[in-house]
Amino acid sequence: MDSSQNTGLGSGGNGMLATPLNDTAAAVDDPKQNLNQVINSTQKTLGLIHQLYLTVSSFNTASQLPLLQRLNGLVTELDNMVELSEKCNIQVPMEVLNLIDDGKNPDEFTRGVLNSCITKNQVTKGKTDGFKSLRKHLLEELEQTFPDEVESYREIRAMSAAEAKRLAQSQSSLPNGDVKVKPEHQGATPL
Repeated sequence: MDSSQNTGLGSGGNGMLATPLNDTAAAVDDPKQNLNQVINSTQKTLGLIHQLYLTVSSFNTASQLPLLQRLNGLVTELDNMVELSEKCNIQVPMEVLNLIDDGKNPDEFTRGVLNSCITKNQVTKGKTDGFKSLRKHLLEELEQTFPDEVESYREIRAMSAAEAKRLAQSQSSLPNGDVKVKPEHQGATPL
Protein backbone atom coordinates (compact mmCIF):
# COMPACT_ATOMS: atom_id res chain seq x y z
CA MET A 1 0.00 0.00 0.00
CA ASP A 2 1.44 3.37 -0.98
CA SER A 3 1.26 6.59 1.04
CA SER A 4 -1.68 7.97 -0.98
CA GLN A 5 -3.86 5.05 0.09
CA ASN A 6 -2.72 5.40 3.68
CA THR A 7 -4.60 8.70 4.03
CA GLY A 8 -7.87 6.79 4.31
CA LEU A 9 -6.80 5.59 7.73
CA GLY A 10 -7.34 8.93 9.45
CA SER A 11 -10.74 9.75 7.96
CA GLY A 12 -12.34 6.33 8.11
CA GLY A 13 -12.78 6.43 4.33
CA ASN A 14 -16.56 6.37 4.48
CA GLY A 15 -17.43 9.97 5.21
CA MET A 16 -17.23 9.32 8.95
CA LEU A 17 -14.38 10.65 11.00
CA ALA A 18 -12.45 8.04 12.92
CA THR A 19 -12.13 8.58 16.66
CA PRO A 20 -8.77 10.22 17.34
CA LEU A 21 -6.48 8.21 19.57
CA ASN A 22 -6.09 11.23 21.87
CA ASP A 23 -9.73 10.90 22.95
CA THR A 24 -9.15 7.39 24.22
CA ALA A 25 -5.99 8.37 26.05
CA ALA A 26 -7.74 11.30 27.72
CA ALA A 27 -10.73 9.20 28.77
CA VAL A 28 -11.53 9.13 32.45
CA ASP A 29 -11.01 5.77 34.15
CA ASP A 30 -14.72 5.56 34.97
CA PRO A 31 -15.80 1.93 34.37
CA LYS A 32 -19.26 2.97 33.18
CA GLN A 33 -17.83 5.46 30.71
CA ASN A 34 -15.27 2.91 29.51
CA LEU A 35 -18.06 0.38 28.94
CA ASN A 36 -20.13 2.96 27.05
CA GLN A 37 -17.13 3.73 24.84
CA VAL A 38 -16.69 0.02 24.05
CA ILE A 39 -20.42 -0.28 23.27
CA ASN A 40 -20.25 2.76 20.97
CA SER A 41 -17.14 1.36 19.28
CA THR A 42 -18.90 -1.98 18.79
CA GLN A 43 -21.90 -0.27 17.22
CA LYS A 44 -19.63 1.77 14.97
CA THR A 45 -17.80 -1.41 13.96
CA LEU A 46 -21.09 -3.09 13.09
CA GLY A 47 -21.99 -0.08 10.94
CA LEU A 48 -18.64 -0.26 9.18
CA ILE A 49 -19.09 -3.98 8.55
CA HIS A 50 -22.52 -3.29 7.04
CA GLN A 51 -21.06 -0.59 4.78
CA LEU A 52 -18.26 -2.97 3.82
CA TYR A 53 -20.85 -5.64 2.98
CA LEU A 54 -22.71 -3.19 0.73
CA THR A 55 -19.48 -2.20 -1.01
CA VAL A 56 -18.41 -5.82 -1.54
CA SER A 57 -21.84 -6.95 -2.75
CA SER A 58 -21.82 -4.35 -5.51
CA PHE A 59 -18.09 -4.47 -6.20
CA ASN A 60 -16.62 -3.24 -9.46
CA THR A 61 -13.23 -1.84 -10.34
CA ALA A 62 -14.37 1.72 -9.66
CA SER A 63 -15.27 0.81 -6.06
CA GLN A 64 -11.80 -0.54 -5.23
CA LEU A 65 -10.60 2.67 -3.51
CA PRO A 66 -13.75 3.03 -1.35
CA LEU A 67 -13.42 -0.66 -0.47
CA LEU A 68 -9.82 -0.17 0.68
CA GLN A 69 -10.79 2.94 2.63
CA ARG A 70 -13.62 1.09 4.37
CA LEU A 71 -11.32 -1.81 5.17
CA ASN A 72 -8.79 0.62 6.65
CA GLY A 73 -11.58 2.31 8.62
CA LEU A 74 -12.69 -1.07 9.95
CA VAL A 75 -9.14 -1.99 10.99
CA THR A 76 -8.74 1.40 12.71
CA GLU A 77 -12.01 0.98 14.59
CA LEU A 78 -11.11 -2.58 15.62
CA ASP A 79 -7.78 -1.27 16.98
CA ASN A 80 -9.69 1.44 18.83
CA MET A 81 -12.06 -1.18 20.23
CA VAL A 82 -9.15 -3.29 21.49
CA GLU A 83 -7.63 -0.25 23.24
CA LEU A 84 -10.96 0.64 24.84
CA SER A 85 -11.68 -2.92 25.90
CA GLU A 86 -8.37 -3.12 27.77
CA LYS A 87 -9.74 -0.47 30.15
CA CYS A 88 -12.85 -2.55 30.88
CA ASN A 89 -12.62 -5.41 33.33
CA ILE A 90 -15.60 -7.50 32.32
CA GLN A 91 -15.51 -11.21 32.88
CA VAL A 92 -18.06 -13.28 30.99
CA PRO A 93 -18.47 -16.90 32.12
CA MET A 94 -17.69 -19.47 29.44
CA GLU A 95 -21.15 -20.99 29.98
CA VAL A 96 -22.71 -17.73 28.72
CA LEU A 97 -20.52 -17.71 25.63
CA ASN A 98 -21.36 -21.38 24.97
CA LEU A 99 -25.09 -20.61 25.27
CA ILE A 100 -24.72 -17.74 22.79
CA ASP A 101 -22.75 -20.00 20.41
CA ASP A 102 -25.56 -22.56 20.66
CA GLY A 103 -28.08 -19.86 19.74
CA LYS A 104 -29.71 -19.82 23.18
CA ASN A 105 -30.63 -16.90 25.40
CA PRO A 106 -27.86 -16.04 27.92
CA ASP A 107 -30.57 -15.18 30.45
CA GLU A 108 -30.93 -18.96 30.91
CA PHE A 109 -27.51 -18.95 32.58
CA THR A 110 -28.53 -16.13 34.92
CA ARG A 111 -31.78 -17.90 35.74
CA GLY A 112 -29.88 -21.11 36.50
CA VAL A 113 -27.38 -19.33 38.76
CA LEU A 114 -30.19 -17.60 40.66
CA ASN A 115 -32.12 -20.85 41.08
CA SER A 116 -28.96 -22.56 42.32
CA CYS A 117 -28.37 -19.76 44.85
CA ILE A 118 -31.97 -19.97 46.06
CA THR A 119 -31.66 -23.73 46.50
CA LYS A 120 -28.38 -23.43 48.42
CA ASN A 121 -29.87 -20.65 50.54
CA GLN A 122 -32.85 -22.83 51.46
CA VAL A 123 -30.56 -25.73 52.38
CA THR A 124 -28.40 -23.45 54.54
CA LYS A 125 -31.47 -21.95 56.21
CA GLY A 126 -32.75 -25.44 56.96
CA LYS A 127 -29.43 -26.37 58.57
CA THR A 128 -29.41 -23.15 60.61
CA ASP A 129 -32.96 -23.75 61.80
CA GLY A 130 -32.04 -27.33 62.68
CA PHE A 131 -29.09 -26.18 64.81
CA LYS A 132 -31.25 -23.56 66.55
CA SER A 133 -33.81 -26.22 67.36
CA LEU A 134 -31.10 -28.59 68.63
CA ARG A 135 -29.60 -25.85 70.80
CA LYS A 136 -32.99 -25.01 72.29
CA HIS A 137 -33.71 -28.67 72.98
CA LEU A 138 -30.29 -29.24 74.56
CA LEU A 139 -30.71 -26.19 76.82
CA GLU A 140 -34.13 -27.42 77.93
CA GLU A 141 -32.72 -30.86 78.75
CA LEU A 142 -29.67 -29.41 80.49
CA GLU A 143 -31.86 -27.04 82.51
CA GLN A 144 -33.86 -29.98 83.85
CA THR A 145 -30.71 -31.86 84.79
CA PHE A 146 -28.34 -29.01 85.79
CA PRO A 147 -30.45 -25.91 86.59
CA ASP A 148 -27.71 -23.99 88.45
CA GLU A 149 -25.09 -24.48 85.76
CA VAL A 150 -27.52 -23.45 82.99
CA GLU A 151 -28.40 -20.30 84.94
CA SER A 152 -24.67 -19.46 85.26
CA TYR A 153 -24.24 -20.15 81.55
CA ARG A 154 -27.09 -17.77 80.65
CA GLU A 155 -25.63 -15.02 82.85
CA ILE A 156 -22.22 -15.43 81.20
CA ARG A 157 -23.86 -15.36 77.72
CA ALA A 158 -25.83 -12.20 78.60
CA MET A 159 -22.68 -10.41 79.85
CA SER A 160 -20.74 -11.54 76.78
CA ALA A 161 -23.49 -10.30 74.46
CA ALA A 162 -23.65 -6.93 76.25
CA GLU A 163 -19.87 -6.56 75.99
CA ALA A 164 -19.95 -7.43 72.28
CA LYS A 165 -22.67 -4.82 71.75
CA ARG A 166 -20.65 -2.14 73.58
CA LEU A 167 -17.56 -3.04 71.58
CA ALA A 168 -19.49 -2.84 68.30
CA GLN A 169 -20.89 0.57 69.24
CA SER A 170 -17.45 1.88 70.18
CA GLN A 171 -16.11 0.73 66.82
CA SER A 172 -18.90 2.34 64.83
CA SER A 173 -16.48 4.71 63.13
CA LEU A 174 -15.51 3.78 59.59
CA PRO A 175 -11.89 3.43 58.40
CA ASN A 176 -12.09 6.81 56.63
CA GLY A 177 -13.01 8.58 59.89
CA ASP A 178 -16.73 8.89 59.25
CA VAL A 179 -19.19 7.65 61.85
CA LYS A 180 -21.99 5.24 61.05
CA VAL A 181 -25.30 7.02 61.32
CA LYS A 182 -27.30 3.90 62.03
CA PRO A 183 -25.28 1.10 63.62
CA GLU A 184 -26.35 -2.46 62.95
CA HIS A 185 -28.60 -3.98 65.59
CA GLN A 186 -26.69 -6.63 67.52
CA GLY A 187 -29.03 -7.63 70.29
CA ALA A 188 -28.44 -10.51 72.63
CA THR A 189 -29.52 -13.89 71.36
CA PRO A 190 -32.43 -15.28 73.41
CA LEU A 191 -31.56 -18.49 75.20
